[in-house]
Amino acid sequence: MRNLIPSWVRVPLIFFAIFGLTEYVIDSGEKPAFIENPLVLLFLVLVLLVLVAIEGIVSSLDNILYQSLDEEGKARYVAAKTKSPKLFVWVKDAYKKLAGGKSIEEEHEIILDHNYDGIRELDNSLPPWWLYGFYASIVFAIVYLLRYHVFDAPGQFKELETEYAIAQKEIEEYKKTAKDLVDFETVTVLTDAADLANGKKIFEANCVACHKVDGGGGIGPNLTDHYWILGGGIKNVFHTITEGGRDGKGMIAWKQSLKPSEINQVASYVLTFQGTTPAEPKDPEGELWVDESASQPEGEATENNETETPAETTEIITDSVTVAQN
Repeated sequence: MRNLIPSWVRVPLIFFAIFGLTEYVIDSGEKPAFIENPLVLLFLVLVLLVLVAIEGIVSSLDNILYQSLDEEGKARYVAAKTKSPKLFVWVKDAYKKLAGGKSIEEEHEIILDHNYDGIRELDNSLPPWWLYGFYASIVFAIVYLLRYHVFDAPGQFKELETEYAIAQKEIEEYKKTAKDLVDFETVTVLTDAADLANGKKIFEANCVACHKVDGGGGIGPNLTDHYWILGGGIKNVFHTITEGGRDGKGMIAWKQSLKPSEINQVASYVLTFQGTTPAEPKDPEGELWVDESASQPEGEATENNETETPAETTEIITDSVTVAQN
């Protein structure tokens, strides 16, 4: 096994096998186990350290064994190492070239003259992968500088703004079909028969005890007149149903038991009571609500054209009769 697979391949394979087994046994859900449970991460780190330590100890023992052999034994050792399959030999050679190190047999070529209590130093060059990576980073930095700071290509901030704009459009499109995202700012009067029918069903199940089935009012106020305690219109009615009535008295907040789409439906149904005649209407409560967004009725006073009152009309008619008699 050790002769067939090098340590830099064997260690990751064993580690990820243990990682996969741990994840399978724990089965923490969507997130990996080492994120949900720090102890799992600590365990995996310890496993990795143990694997690296074992490989280091075994490699050291191999080196000690090689140094203890005579010339003939060293030759047999090298011959045994070279009997690996060609693929692994090629991978191992490629790894050595990338690492840029010397084998034990070639260390005498780069050993320095310094001697520190028997410890000799090797004059190893920088690994080619590191050196070429450093050169590549320099080239990348030059290209990046020219592209983004000289030729003014779109940077990360512009890309972020573009992505935000696209996301905002997608959110608006999603809100058109996601009824439960409706709120005080986006609520509108529903006119679809299915929505009003469901609003009627919700009203009769939860609201008739206080407002009666025809909206005439009982414990709660009359819903058929134009007087409102907390304001009329779809937005105010939606807000009142959602958050409840006045503190200490009045209607409870229905946002805990009804979805926003259901509140929108029942609020739209409540507005259909406007102008109807209930069997036993309750006296008006609150203030007269005038919807400023609605069109102005005919005969209503305007800034440039005031409507005559009945008293003024009678006075004009009386004056006209007097003049005719004279």
